[in-house]
Amino acid sequence: MWETAAAGFAAMGSEARLLVLKTLVRAGEPGLSVGQIQERTGIAPSTLAHHLKFLAAGGLVEQEKAGRSTINRAQFDELEKLAQFILSECCADVKKKAANDG
Repeated sequence: MWETAAAGFAAMGSEARLLVLKTLVRAGEPGLSVGQIQERTGIAPSTLAHHLKFLAAGGLVEQEKAGRSTINRAQFDELEKLAQFILSECCADVKKKAANDG
């Protein structure tokens, strides 16, 4: 899981890719075409293609050809796994007080 998590977090490693990913998360399961993402983010088409490729390689975005368009969808199951990975040991090293420790 460490290798998969590292790849996923690396894929999110720029403000532009985070913007694209958040845009796809907001769009939900139907996803968005490249043109729709470009309209919503203002990212130049050639740059956007690069960011989408990086997010897809990290397993965070699924791309599906639909006629002449490519539909992009956030991979919610992978995003949930990343969130669980990073939070799984939350506060594990915090010393807990006994109930009678005022």
